Amino acid sequence: MALEVNVDGGLRDAEAALATLVEDRVAGRIFAHDATLWGEAAAAEAAIRLGWTDVAATAERLIPEIEQLRSDLRADGVDRIVLCGMGGSSLAPAVITRWAGVDLTMIDSTHPDVVRRALAGDLARTAVVVSSKSGGTIETRSHLAAFEDAFRVAGIEPSERIIIVTDPGSPLDEESRAAGRRVFTADPNVGGRFSALTAFGLVPAGLAGADLGRLLQDAEDVRARVSSDHAENPALRLASAIYAGLPRRFVLALVEDGSAAWGLGHWIEQLVAESTGKEGQGVLPVALDAGAPEFATVPASVTVVGLADDGGEAAEVSGQRASIGVAGTLGAQMLTWEVATAVLGRLMGIDPFNQPDVESAKVAARSALDNDTAAPGGDDGAELAGSGGARVLSTPSGVDVSDVTGFIGQVRQAAQHAGYLSLQAYLDPQGDESEPLHKLRDRLAEATGCPVALGWGPSYLHSTGQLHKGGPAAAVFLQLTESDPEPLPIPGSDRGFDALITAQARGDRSVLAERDRPVFAIECADPAATVRALTEALSSLD
Repeated sequence: MALEVNVDGGLRDAEAALATLVEDRVAGRIFAHDATLWGEAAAAEAAIRLGWTDVAATAERLIPEIEQLRSDLRADGVDRIVLCGMGGSSLAPAVITRWAGVDLTMIDSTHPDVVRRALAGDLARTAVVVSSKSGGTIETRSHLAAFEDAFRVAGIEPSERIIIVTDPGSPLDEESRAAGRRVFTADPNVGGRFSALTAFGLVPAGLAGADLGRLLQDAEDVRARVSSDHAENPALRLASAIYAGLPRRFVLALVEDGSAAWGLGHWIEQLVAESTGKEGQGVLPVALDAGAPEFATVPASVTVVGLADDGGEAAEVSGQRASIGVAGTLGAQMLTWEVATAVLGRLMGIDPFNQPDVESAKVAARSALDNDTAAPGGDDGAELAGSGGARVLSTPSGVDVSDVTGFIGQVRQAAQHAGYLSLQAYLDPQGDESEPLHKLRDRLAEATGCPVALGWGPSYLHSTGQLHKGGPAAAVFLQLTESDPEPLPIPGSDRGFDALITAQARGDRSVLAERDRPVFAIECADPAATVRALTEALSSLD
């Protein structure tokens, strides 16, 4: 059995939704590309977003090309693959390469230290995959400029080492062909978050050495089951079980057991949150490590979902077995979750293929970048006593704090009455603050009884950021930024990565504030010290 979905008896309400899906032949119509499934308003978008249901034919052509390029690169001594991409262009390849046990250096951050580390690698052994569906993603364009410059300085012709994945006819497609770069064009009828088994997922993972044939065969093995209009369809069962918990249980605690430690939950976060988080509705997956002390008791807003490899058993959270268990091979899980997400949109009465609030954050970031004439922080704020030199940038209306204990106390109080807490870190994911931040996340969950989502900015803007702005108005936001990251210029621009990430954080919180979302934001001179101070202050309140 390549895939199994088990639903706890406490979710029997799912049976009514499942019966309706079978009666309406929803699964079969998805694979027949029926764009009317999500209503008249969504039909035009859906008509050009269902190509992910038919990936086998394209993959048969694509895999030999990827394998030949990998062979050519290895023959030239190139065995280090760097991927520059955001959202759907990076999350799936990261999962696939972990599943395959091969190395992939991924950049989905604009933090100067992240980019600097990637540039400091052995360029003589390096090929860079630049992946962007639109061809205009500001983060990815900046990464491209940085690597082009670095290759030239190293005496390496950039066009021989830079590989492009984009939609046909995009600005990146056209300029790359003119520059002599190798270009892989993806199916334009697939949205980014549904693109795991297309060129966006396959090219970087295949160049890194993943067994793409096995991955795709696992997906094909389950295709007949997830396209069937039958009550045993695992994708219909999964979507019905999630829907049965709404709107109360709108957070999915995703726990991977040791047999499936692929980071699949982070891919599911984007797929589900960006597809459903709109019109005041949404489902928020929160990826957890097995055994993470996330909750003292599982909150009422949470459904526990266990993820396991084929034949594995779902892990527990806070001693509670998963209400929904999904066990299967990676390829089978990816296709199943894609189908289930599209079905969930049908059940919720929303368009699962648009992302109206993602662009709002991009516009706000560009505006902040264009208008930023201030110091690196760009904001004036009072110093937060006892925080290691952090400054308060914003608090919800009516909240006034002067020290770190008062600040984290206000965050805790607000979160105790929220559906979830979003911890948003515009910091270095591999920096000294990474481990303390995970500890702070766990401590906040224990202290508040509230699920806590940890997102690294700006990566999460292309993932759960859609739900934070367009989904249920049920969250509290804690944003951390760095006051003086070491500058790193963006070649061809008068701004550097330090200014870019600062503008992205400012733009993000401005949009959240416009939507009346409560935002606590602080700027840290020493992020690790500030995070530890927040954790200690939180403990002192017990």
